[in-house]
Amino acid sequence: MNDTLSRLFHFQPSLLVTLTHDVVHIVIAVLIVVVGWWLSNRVGAMLAKALARTHADPTLAPMLAAMGTWAVRVLVLIAALGEVGIATASVLAVLGAAGLAIGLALQGTLQNIAAGMMLLLLRPFRVGDVIEGTGAAAGIVREVGLFTTRIERGDGNIVFVPNSQIWSNPVINFSCGGTQRIEVEVELAQRKDVDAAIGQLQKLVADEPRVLSGSTLAPVVSVADYPANGGATLRIAAWVRSPDASLASGDLHQRAQAVLEQAGCEVAV
Repeated sequence: MNDTLSRLFHFQPSLLVTLTHDVVHIVIAVLIVVVGWWLSNRVGAMLAKALARTHADPTLAPMLAAMGTWAVRVLVLIAALGEVGIATASVLAVLGAAGLAIGLALQGTLQNIAAGMMLLLLRPFRVGDVIEGTGAAAGIVREVGLFTTRIERGDGNIVFVPNSQIWSNPVINFSCGGTQRIEVEVELAQRKDVDAAIGQLQKLVADEPRVLSGSTLAPVVSVADYPANGGATLRIAAWVRSPDASLASGDLHQRAQAVLEQAGCEVAV
C-alpha cells in the first residue's frame, strides 16, 4: 500500500507538468487561429481597398482579395496544427491520400471554382455588363466570385448564380452588342399622383421605339425617392442602343414631363 502511494505521488508532478504543457499549447493554437482569422479579414479588406485605389479591373479585384484572405487562413491553420504537435507533413500526406474522396465529395464546389477562374481568364463578360443565360442568370453582373456570380436582375433583386451554371451554358452579353442603360428621373409635386404617373410612364416607354424590350432588357419605372418636403421622384431605367443613348435620355425626360402634365400629374419645377 505504501509502495503504491509513493509511486502515485512520484508520478503526479510529471503528470501535472505534461497537462500544463498541453493546455498551454492548445491555448496558444486557439489564439493563433483567432488572431490569424482576424488578420486574414484585415488583409482581404486592405487588398480590396488597394485594388480599388489602383483602379484594377472590378471583375478581378474581388477574386484577388478572396485569394489573399484564404492564403493567410491556410498559413494560420498550418501554424496552429504545428503548435499542438501535429506534423504538417503527415497532415498533407493524409490529405493527399484522401484527395480523390474529397474531390468527389466537393465536385460541384470545385467545378464552381474552376469555372470562376475560366470566367476571369477568358472574360466573356465584365462587371457592369448585361447578360442573359439560363434560369436566373439574367441581369447586370455585379461581381464574379470564387463560387458564384452576383447578378442584379431587372426588378432590383440580387441573385447568386453558380459559376459552373454560367460557364456550361450559352450566355448573351448585351453590353458587347452595343446597348447602354439610361436613367431618367422626374419630380412629382404630389405624392397622391404616384400610381397614375407610373402607369403613364410605363405606357410612354412601351411606345418608345428606341427603348429595347425583352425579359432582361425590359424597362423599369419605379419610385426613386420620397423627398422630405413632399412629392416623389420617379425613375425610368431603360436600355437603348449605344448610338441612341446620348439623345434618348434628354428626349425621354422631356416627353415624360409632357405626358405627366397632360395626365393631370403636377410636375415639380
